[in-house]
Order: sequence, then structure tokens, then C-alpha cells
Amino acid sequence: MRQFNQSASAGLRIIIVGCGKVGVTLIDQLSKEGHDITILDRNPEKIQEISSLYDVLGIVGNGASYSVQKEAGVDKADLIIAVTESDELNLLCCTIARRVGNCAAIARVRTPDYSKEVGYLREKLGLAMIINPELEAAKEAVRILYLPTALEVNSFAHGQAELVKFKIPEDDNVLHDKAIAQLDRSITDHILICAVERDGDVHIPSGNFRLASGDILYFVATRKDGRDFLKRIGFQTKQVKNCLIIGGGKSTYYLASLLISNGIFVKIIENNPAQCELLSVLLPKAVIINGDGTNQELLKEAGIQDAEAVVPLTGIDEENIMLTLFAKQVSHAKVITKINRITFTNVIDNLDLGSVIYPKYIASEAIIAYVRARKAASKDSNIETLYHMFNSQVEAIEFHVSQNSAATDIPLMDLKLKKHLLVAFIGRMGSIIIPTGKDCIRKGDNVMIVTTHSGFKDILDILD
Repeated sequence: MRQFNQSASAGLRIIIVGCGKVGVTLIDQLSKEGHDITILDRNPEKIQEISSLYDVLGIVGNGASYSVQKEAGVDKADLIIAVTESDELNLLCCTIARRVGNCAAIARVRTPDYSKEVGYLREKLGLAMIINPELEAAKEAVRILYLPTALEVNSFAHGQAELVKFKIPEDDNVLHDKAIAQLDRSITDHILICAVERDGDVHIPSGNFRLASGDILYFVATRKDGRDFLKRIGFQTKQVKNCLIIGGGKSTYYLASLLISNGIFVKIIENNPAQCELLSVLLPKAVIINGDGTNQELLKEAGIQDAEAVVPLTGIDEENIMLTLFAKQVSHAKVITKINRITFTNVIDNLDLGSVIYPKYIASEAIIAYVRARKAASKDSNIETLYHMFNSQVEAIEFHVSQNSAATDIPLMDLKLKKHLLVAFIGRMGSIIIPTGKDCIRKGDNVMIVTTHSGFKDILDILD
């Protein structure tokens, strides 16, 4: 039977079932954060490859098998994460682990039928979390299509605040060659610029930081204030009215459902006739076209030139990238590219695709946030949301402050904060505060931190 490394007292004992894209992303991040990890997969080649790259124990076998879980040390584990390709296997793995051991359990569940029953399944099976990468990616895509000039839009404080990514245009924009502190307060009074990338270097900017055309930056604000800010600096901020989706899988169903429910017209191109029939039943308000979505003539007949938004969801990264480049060539549409693999990110960045969504990152970030909250030694705060920016060079972390501590009731200007860190917003009693040095963090607040440090687990980690 596997014996967990008891010397790794700072880390949790975690079993990861499934070594696909999400599994590898989790292994990479969680091993860096000092956790004691065992991986389970039926494929011996995957186990051997990953075990040689990371300091993990690999076991070949069925993750839903009682004997295999016992060999993996489930009775001493703190957490099991099941992220195989099968929803049913993931749920079964977690159910057995909950019965055998006393560990928390997280399952990846992607099928629409199950996704409608997430609350019931989580409660009845005693799961800590059910994560659906495709649904979460669809939600992120919808947020971007509401604000199509943005490259990314991420939600914090239960939707009250948004972290928005955009690029300062190369033409003469009002932000060019301006220090942040010099910007007109009517422009920046209700937003905070919290991270800037220039020529591959990432900065957590002070007021003296001078912006330039071509900079890629993140700012935080409420949805209304963020939209007003972009409008004031010369961007169009109207949401799209129609969307062409290429590909008809689970991601398409989730995205189309959300768009249609918000009054956006949806047209879908799908090559499989049976899937077209299913989509026409599930999405009666959408127009479904049976055909090859990579055929340029079909795309033109479907109206790609006039589409306000184009989202390639073929399931093949290379096709999605080529379709994005084609759409940018023949139309003025807002294009969102979904990419499943997480290699060659530098190459992808250099292609200037615009808005790119990685479902595997979205899934792993939610799980990592949970793991950090479990690992936290104190109960002064709890991680609500975690988001990685600029290829994980920067983290945005939202804490719920549940207790008074050395970080509370002291003006931010008087706190000895770590360098390369900003307190981006304070959520208090339904309002979002863009803080000044005179503001304090209080018990009950939600606080978002943006930092180049990694591994924060508690609000006290912001203190130097």
C-alpha cells in the first residue's frame, strides 16, 4: 500500500484520477505548491511520462476500483480529484473515495444532463465541488461578447466586479505616454489598472508607471464602470447581436444556450447530421447548418463576413486557430478562440488571435483555489476566486475576510505590504470599493489582490 510522504506537512495529500489535459495542468500547479500527489490512470505510458517529469507517485489502474484507491492511500488522503474523460467514472471515483476514506472529493462533470443537477449531485454524493470546464468557458465567452472590445473578462465578488483585459491601440489613444497618476480622474476614478504587459515583461504598476500604445493591461471595476472607462478612452462597448459558432459539441450547446437566453441570435455549423438533429431539438431558436465548418464557401454562405461574433469550437485547436485567422481576414467580427492544449502558448500569443479561452485553465484554477483554502493554516480568510494572468506570471486572488487580523482595520497606507502587489478592490455590503491608501480591510469584506507572488492562501500573506 502506498504510504504518503509525511514529511511534506505543509502540503495536502492529493490523489488525481485521470492524466488528460486538466489532470496534467493540476499536477503541474499543485506539485509546484508543495503537495504530496498520487496519480491514477489506466494508461501506463501516461503514468510513466508524468512520473518522470514531476515528483509524484504513479499507479496504473482503474481509479474507481476500491483496491486501486486503497493502494493509492485513499484512507489517508485529504482530497481526491477525478478528471477523467468519463463523467460517470469521475462520480463513481468520488463516491467510492468518500465511502472508503475521509477525504474531500472533486469531480469533473461535462454532460449537459448532469450539469442541470449539479446541486443535487454535490449534496447527495457529498462532493466538495463539481467542475464543468466547458460551461465555465462558455460563461467567460459570454462575458467577452457583452464587452467585445475586451480580450478577457473575468468575474469576481459574485459578479459585482470584473477583471478586464484589453490592448491599448497603436494609434493615438488617450492613455498613450501617460503616467497612471496623471490620467484624468474622470477617466480612472472608478477603475484600477492592476497589471501591464509590455514586450513580454509584466508589471504591477504604481502611479508613476507610464502607459504606452501596444501595452496589454488588466483593470478592475464594476461592469458599468468598466464599460464607461472603455467608452471614455475611445472603445466601442456595445454587446454583439449575433454570433456564428463553428462546431456543435458540448461547448457549443452551453455557449448557444447562454447567448440565446440573453437575446443574441445564434447560427451553428456542424458536420455531423445526427448532432445537428440533436442541437435543433435542444436549441430550437438557433439556426443549425449541416456542413463542414472549415469550408470557406460554406462559411461565406453562412454570413461570416457580416457576423458580429465568430466562435470556432471544433474541438481541434489547429482548426480553431485557422478559423479565427480566416474570420479576422474576411470580417470585422469579434472572434473568440477556444484552445484545449496548453503547450506552445508563446506561439499562440504571437499570432495575435485576440480573445483566447483555455477551458483546462479555468477548471484547474477553481480547484487550486479550493486546495489553497484547505491548506490555509489560519481561518482569518478564505479564497473565493483565483485567476492566473499573463501565462501565470500574475495571480488575481479574491479572499473573503472572515476574522479580524493584522491585515484588518488599518489604513492600507500604513500596512507593510509585500512589493509587486496591489489591493485591487474591496467588496463591502454589496458595493465595490476601489481603494485608496486611507481605506481599510474589514471583517466581512471580500478583497481582491493582484500580485506576481504565487501561492497565497490567506489574507495575511499580503503582509511583508
